[in-house]
Amino acid sequence: MAKSVLDKDLKKVVRIEHATQDLTRSLTTPGLLILFLMGTVALASLSIADGPLSYLVVIAALIAAYMALGVGANDVANNMGPAVGSRALTMTSALVIAAICEAAGALIAGGDVVRTISRDLLRPDANLPPLNFVLVMSAALLAAAAWIHLATFLGAPVSTTHSVIGGVMGAGVAAAGINMVVWPVMGAIAASWVISPVMGGLIAAALLGFIKWGILFRTDKVTAARRWVPHIIALMAGVFAMYLITKGLSRVWKPPFYATAGLGIAAFAAGYFAARPWVNRRAHRMDNRRKDVSALFTLPLICSAALLSFAHGANDVANAVGPLAAIVSTATTGVTSPDNVQLPFWVLLIGAIGIAVGLALFGPKLIRTVGEKITKMDAIRAFCVALAAAITVLVASAFGMPISSTHTAIGAIFGVGYLREFLTNKGVPNPAVRPRSLFLEPSRLNRTPEQALTNYRKREKRKLVRRQHVIGIAAAWVISVPATAMLAGVLYAVMAAFSG
Repeated sequence: MAKSVLDKDLKKVVRIEHATQDLTRSLTTPGLLILFLMGTVALASLSIADGPLSYLVVIAALIAAYMALGVGANDVANNMGPAVGSRALTMTSALVIAAICEAAGALIAGGDVVRTISRDLLRPDANLPPLNFVLVMSAALLAAAAWIHLATFLGAPVSTTHSVIGGVMGAGVAAAGINMVVWPVMGAIAASWVISPVMGGLIAAALLGFIKWGILFRTDKVTAARRWVPHIIALMAGVFAMYLITKGLSRVWKPPFYATAGLGIAAFAAGYFAARPWVNRRAHRMDNRRKDVSALFTLPLICSAALLSFAHGANDVANAVGPLAAIVSTATTGVTSPDNVQLPFWVLLIGAIGIAVGLALFGPKLIRTVGEKITKMDAIRAFCVALAAAITVLVASAFGMPISSTHTAIGAIFGVGYLREFLTNKGVPNPAVRPRSLFLEPSRLNRTPEQALTNYRKREKRKLVRRQHVIGIAAAWVISVPATAMLAGVLYAVMAAFSG
């Protein structure tokens, strides 16, 4: 009896501890948000000179802080999701690495795409007053932040770049008509909806296919790994060297193409000579199993995820603070959409801290969606996703195609998932396939309706890509730009009515 009473008391203590932890977490989130927003107001108030539009700059800074939280909560999942889903990183480790790398990228090299968001997308009328331009950017930023908030709540990874561009387009049309938008730029963005995921998926599937047929399907996996893994790691080193120069450090250093290519080749060689002895040492202790070979990709995967986060912070911080930079420039100079929009450090600081806070507080939900709910990940598949995303962005940049890093990463995940599904179901007959198919001989087709039903059930069990997430994510991509555009137009009309 005494033991029973003691057990009950201990269970009560445990429940009290759990309740205390839940209460602490519930209070920490709003506390950090309030502290961050109060710091944003103080920083903007101290940094902007008094003027007729200074109060709007402070309001815009708050909206930019809200947007930065959304970028951290939604966009960063593309880089860390596969690493967490493959168990290469725990959720806590991923959040810490991503927060540090995102903030470092934003502060060291952020803001290179401010010009596109603030000037290239719109062709403002010379008679558009500075106040109206400030309202256009504020409405665009608020619409994009609200849309990203909704998408994060629903668990849909969307492009923050497309969201803010849709907001700028909608508010611009509401302010000055349809001719204010530079439509060729919008056409290129629309094309990227298809180009980004398809390129990412094909490259990721090709990389995974090479690893499977070159290493995993071999009788002697260890020998094959010793031969090919150093080359694969070297490819990662070369690609990411060029990726960081092209996308991550472009604000502080823009070497010519031949210098970028030369540095990529040098990084490839350095990566190979560093990886070869490392792989050989580990190969001596490896069994001839897929699991042991897969472990060789864990460290390269962690490095690639960190580098992607650094480049993302450098590149996409402008999605949060690009319109704010344009507002600050207009409020300071009195010129509508100035040609040379500068990015003050305090504006960049709001974006960097906001991304880190949004990631820490709200990022885990999307990280789990990207890493676990689309298709099952391991270190090799996640590595292929990360490397494919970097290669796709590099190739697209070389051809001048504006693509979404979000669409690219998700497309790469779909690519490895569908390749796995195809290989798993290769021997299961499909009743929809005709006898003259290139894939199946007539003797392997279903002979009876019962056999067709049995094989159908087998294929349903072997669907390794969850279709409901494919449909939901694709729908969110398609409606991002029109949704934010319509919302921004309504917000601009409301803001203009109150300001007038």
